[in-house]
Amino acid sequence: MREPKATNPRILKLIETLKSASYRTQRKIWKDLAKRLSKPARRRAEVNISKINRYTKEGEVVVVPGKVLGAGRLDHRVTVAALSFSESARRAIEEVGGRCITIEELVEENPKGVQIKIMS
Repeated sequence: MREPKATNPRILKLIETLKSASYRTQRKIWKDLAKRLSKPARRRAEVNISKINRYTKEGEVVVVPGKVLGAGRLDHRVTVAALSFSESARRAIEEVGGRCITIEELVEENPKGVQIKIMS
């Protein structure tokens, strides 16, 4: 049986970017993210704000290889990089002073992948 593959052009480009960043910086975090994003859409992560609140501290950087949903509350400032955000999740993160960025922006800002948590 063949391994299913992403077909969205944006995701395919992101996967290639992550693989080249992994090779260039010798960091496994980018290769791990590329592998997680290669899964079919129905198997990608969907993380609620409440889970981010529970497992992070003030000022941390979190990457979600999928979608961030708005269920729950966030009571501290975090930077969240994800494939996509629901409107309520984006609002909740920005209300407490956090940032919502794309995974591409995260790779540009932090090419070595230091101090990043993967949530799925």
